[in-house]
Amino acid sequence: MADADRKRAAPLPAAEAPFDAVGLAKALLRKTRAGALATLERDGGAPFASLVTVATDHDGTPLLLLSRLSAHTLNLEADPRCSLLLSQGGKGDPLAHPRLTVTGEASRSAEPRVRARFLARHPKAALYADFPDFAFFRLQVRAGHLNGGFARAATLTAPELLTDLAGLEALAESEPGAVAHMNEDHADAVALYATRLAGEEPGPWRLTGFDPEGLDLVAGERTARVAFPERLANPAALRPTLVTMAAQARAVPGS
Repeated sequence: MADADRKRAAPLPAAEAPFDAVGLAKALLRKTRAGALATLERDGGAPFASLVTVATDHDGTPLLLLSRLSAHTLNLEADPRCSLLLSQGGKGDPLAHPRLTVTGEASRSAEPRVRARFLARHPKAALYADFPDFAFFRLQVRAGHLNGGFARAATLTAPELLTDLAGLEALAESEPGAVAHMNEDHADAVALYATRLAGEEPGPWRLTGFDPEGLDLVAGERTARVAFPERLANPAALRPTLVTMAAQARAVPGS
């Protein structure tokens, strides 16, 4: 390929991409439950890829639960640099579906919030999360590469991929209570968020978390992401936003 062709084929910055690269990348980051983690082998430095389950912190930082008995964990202890490939896949040509590669460095985290958010996304992991060889990790994002399908690619910076939490730090503190309240007392609204606003099939949908930009939901192995009509201005805006969204969902024909 000639140099001119390489330049034409190179991914565009997100700001120049002819589609909503940031929105698509954030959706993949929030919705995808498993991905391919690529680390560097501690003996020789060769690339080593393995399958891991994934959740996200409030700002979208990928969260992992890893065992020290696994090669990828030992690799990260020697060199924290890694990348994570996220793809939800679908029918037909797998290369026709969007996928996101996130690069950065992984480090252990003992923060209760990290544990809570990961287990909310992967409740079965509670069976082994406390085994002595397991630990939670945060992947500190450096950059991202989005392939949105044929002729749709973009490079993204960490600020473009992650959600700014400035002024909304208290939102994380209120999350456990708000999530429990919605799942226990407003399960009908949660189901409508998934089916009427996210277009998902019916199921035992439950809320797993929220952030300034939207809600995360699961039903068994299925996931859904519902963006707020607009970014929350402050923590107090959460309740009226949820009420408005429930009304919008009930107004959808057939609901």
